[in-house]
Formats: sequence, C-alpha cells, structure tokens
Amino acid sequence: MNSSSMTSTSLQKQSLFRIPMARSFMTVVFSTVLLLVVCKVFAPSSVSWGALSGSLPFAAIIAVVGLGQLLVVQQGGFDLSLPGSVSLAVVVATHYPQQNDALLYQAVLIALGMALIAGFANGILVSFFRLNSIIATIGVNALLYGAVFATSGGVPSITTNLLAEIAGGETFRVPNAVYFALAATVVVSFVLKKTLVGRRFEAIGASPPAGRAAGLRVRVHQMMAYVFAQLLYCTAGILIAGITREPTAFQGDTLLLPSVAVVVLGGTSLLGGRGFPISTVIAAFFLNQLSQFALSVGVPYSAQTIIQALALGFGIGVYSLRWRRNVRKTT
Repeated sequence: MNSSSMTSTSLQKQSLFRIPMARSFMTVVFSTVLLLVVCKVFAPSSVSWGALSGSLPFAAIIAVVGLGQLLVVQQGGFDLSLPGSVSLAVVVATHYPQQNDALLYQAVLIALGMALIAGFANGILVSFFRLNSIIATIGVNALLYGAVFATSGGVPSITTNLLAEIAGGETFRVPNAVYFALAATVVVSFVLKKTLVGRRFEAIGASPPAGRAAGLRVRVHQMMAYVFAQLLYCTAGILIAGITREPTAFQGDTLLLPSVAVVVLGGTSLLGGRGFPISTVIAAFFLNQLSQFALSVGVPYSAQTIIQALALGFGIGVYSLRWRRNVRKTT
C-alpha cells in the first residue's frame, strides 16, 4: 500500500468520525459500554440475565416512544401529548376487551384510530395554524386524558391473556417487546435514511424556508411527524398493557422526560434536522440501565426523575460543546 492510499484511508476515517451520525453513535455506544462496566463492578446483579430480561421490556418501551419524539424533534417541535396518548392506548387495550381475547383486535384498531385523530390534531394545530408545539400538544394531552377518564374512570383493568402473551412473553429467551422495538427502529431508520420522503423530511426539519423555496410540502411533512409519532406512542401503550398485566390509567406520565432524554442522548439537535434512530434506541437502553444501576446501589425510586433529568442535561451539555467547537472551526 503506497503513501497516497494510506493518506486517503486516514482521511476517510477522519471524515467518518466527523459525520454527526457516526459521532453520536460512537458517543452513546461508548457511554453504554462504560455504564455496563461500572454496573459489573459495583452492582453485578443489575447486569445479570434475570435483571436484564426483566428490564429490557421497559427499555423497549422507552425506545419506541423515543422514536416517536424523535420525529417531532426533527421538525423543531416537542410533543407533550405523549403521556395522554400512551395512557389512552393502555386503557383502550385493557378496558374495551374486558379480558376477552376475541375483542383484543378491535381494541387495538380503536386505539390506533384514536392515535391518528390525536396525531392529525397536533399536526394541524402546529403546521397549519402555526401554534407553538408545546402549547398545542399540551392542549391535546388534556383532551386525551379526558378520553382516558371517560373510558376507564381512572380504575385499572386486567389485560387479556392474548395481549399478555404477545407483548409480555418471550421468544428465544428475549422479551417480545424488544422485537417490536427493533421492528420500529428498522422501519423508522429505513424511511428516514433510505427513502426520498425521509431525506425531504430531514431537509425540511433543518430549514423549513429552504424547503419551501425548493417546492417541498413543508406543512404536510411537519403534520405527518406528529401523526406517526402518535402511532408509535400507541404501540408503546399497547405493549405496556401486555407487559404490566394490570396497568393504571396514568402509565404514560413517566415516559415524557425519558422520551426527550433519549433523543438528546442519541445526538439529535433540539433545533431540528437530522435524526439518529439507532443512536436513540441505544440511548434508551443506556437510560434504562442507568435507572437499574441506581436502584441496585440503593437510590430510591422517587429519584428516578432526577436521574433522567441529569442524563438529559448531560446529553445537552456534551453535544452543545461539540456544536460550539464546530462553529468555531468554521469561523
């Protein structure tokens, strides 16, 4: 190998590391591996197969809602209707069938239909009526919780055996929820990175004015981000209903902060633009394992929100420093 080829190879490696996706991927992978090493040293029980198989379904839930939040963040918004969306899917999947397996499919279709309505409501308010995404989604979240109380009365219900088997069971010793999360990751990654629609979606998120100048349907793309996000939240809610067997009517309350945290830890800018689904899913495992480690060393469960907030702050701090360095290099 001559010197010129060696030089080109080294330049390719350097350019690859400078790619935002590669940088964010390496950062979250390194952080996850480091966390696993720390867990192995200070809390070995938290990385045993029994502990992992018990916590992986919840990591999968965080991954699914994180993918939904990712789509909205890519368009420069935040979806605060996530708690109501997940909770509504949970109560519909449990209260409508009344433990009757034959009615489960109807319940799933009803939950998906409600998710579509909520998604279009969010999308129309934000993209067509120009409302702030936080204000619009908070309002829709209140409506969703109204539907939750109308459906359940705030009383939990036992899920069907079929849903418990599908969502809460295992295949080849791996929780089924993990397969659902992987399937969602593959679909989102393929659409965003390998299709023309996905590339247009990311381009619009990076610069809506440039998208309009190029003749792209900016408002439609922004609206569909909220629609598909709701479908992912609905999927997470149905999975929760099967995993927990007797879920409460407020299962979505604890998922809002983690959904934003994993998006940030995955390297996606809160200002919109390119998104990194695979890094987001790895960040979901990282955040879930961090919570398990904290519980193993005696940190009370009530402090989980603080841990998630610290993880969110850490992610913002790390990527903010890198963004500043990039700006200085270009100026």
